[in-house]
Amino acid sequence: MTRTAEKIDALVREDASMVDALEAIREEADDNGGEVAWADVKGDLSSGQWGRLIEKGVLVDGEEGFVIADREAFDEALDGDADAGAVSVPDVDIDEDAAKWSQWDKMAAAGAVLLMVAYWFESVRDVVGGTVNQVLGPLDAALPFYAVILSVAMLTGVYTTLLQANMMNMDRMAKYQKRMKAMQAKRKDVQERKEEAEERGASEAELERLDDEMEKVQEEQMEAMAENLGMFKEQFRPMVWIMLFTIPLFLWMWWKVHDVGLDENMVMPMIGIIEWDDPLRGIQVFRPWIIWYFLCSMGFTQLLRKSLNIDMSPTT
Repeated sequence: MTRTAEKIDALVREDASMVDALEAIREEADDNGGEVAWADVKGDLSSGQWGRLIEKGVLVDGEEGFVIADREAFDEALDGDADAGAVSVPDVDIDEDAAKWSQWDKMAAAGAVLLMVAYWFESVRDVVGGTVNQVLGPLDAALPFYAVILSVAMLTGVYTTLLQANMMNMDRMAKYQKRMKAMQAKRKDVQERKEEAEERGASEAELERLDDEMEKVQEEQMEAMAENLGMFKEQFRPMVWIMLFTIPLFLWMWWKVHDVGLDENMVMPMIGIIEWDDPLRGIQVFRPWIIWYFLCSMGFTQLLRKSLNIDMSPTT
């Protein structure tokens, strides 16, 4: 950006009405061979704006009046951005239909919700636990329970990673995030210009224009938030499948520890020997088997992603 364009950018940030003033000067210059006189444009801009343009060197002395110092940069600053320096939201092409759930996705979500009912009803846990036990029973008989939990955690880590990698479009997620960040930057830009205008005692007309601009930005943000629901659909879609496969396994461990009972104990650091279903420090959710499962699952999942070079963070 040339110095003239930078000066115009700064002037517009200080006074949003400067855009109209600059347009009037350009039209007058085109009609009068490149020169502009105050008498010809005083109806389109204030004496303060005229003085600022001369002070900043945007207008310099001509033969009879003033001329634009760098016409090419002047035109570029006005035509290149309708807001002359204001932050704009890039046109991000997002296929909203691609984020829609299929009939199978909806069925998986319904199945996951129905399976969650088993957490509150022992009879349902018995059915689910007994069914899964037909598959995991031989493994449980051959290995100590901590190794069984480790095996289950490895299994869940594998299909969790594969489902997320294949069902989440990181490029589309990045586009959603790009649009959200651009909207936030635009709102911040308008807020800063309004604060600057208030500090220098700007006219009521300019403050009203900035208020209108802020309202427009807020409306655009609300529209973008509604459209960004596609991002949450994108994120949650693999989760329903993960829950559909994980809840039965988790219910089997619950059924095995709490409903059937185990003769084994485990040794935990700084705690010592403890039973699998004893709540730690009296907190019900802090059961040894739950903590051990989540530690194994998170650790193996991260290791698998690193080894397969799978990046689940959108790059903007």
